[in-house]
Amino acid sequence: MIHFVLLISRQGKVRLTKWYSPYTQKERTKLSGLVLTRGPKLCNFVEWRGLKVVYKRYASLYFCMCIDQDDNELEILEIIHHFVEILDRHFGSVCELDLIFNFHKAYYILDELLIAGELQESSKKTVARLIAAQDSLVEAVKEEQSSISTIIVQATM
Repeated sequence: MIHFVLLISRQGKVRLTKWYSPYTQKERTKLSGLVLTRGPKLCNFVEWRGLKVVYKRYASLYFCMCIDQDDNELEILEIIHHFVEILDRHFGSVCELDLIFNFHKAYYILDELLIAGELQESSKKTVARLIAAQDSLVEAVKEEQSSISTIIVQATM
């Protein structure tokens, strides 16, 4: 089981977090230092409080997931890579600014991928189709709202 997903910039700024198990705020803030202080030549697994933190750095972001001690670390690295590929496909070479300004889409993508700390969907095509459907639904609502506001403005003139 995945206990949390954490995306951290190299400067230690948290860009995305999803907690599937309860942790105190003090524990949450210590986690970023755990990964950021490690050297680049060290392995991508860190033991933390009887759990394992698996992380991978892509450009200026660290993608971290915490798992049980007996879970497969390589599978989690694959899930991280799968998440990055989906983000890349959606944003076109995802960067930190994409996550800052479109955090709601990043959370939506993560929720399509993982539910309650378990992998829900492994197909990139299915996730891309679901994201496209969500985007078209949002656009339809925006168009409907703008047409309603236009009607209201015309009625009040």
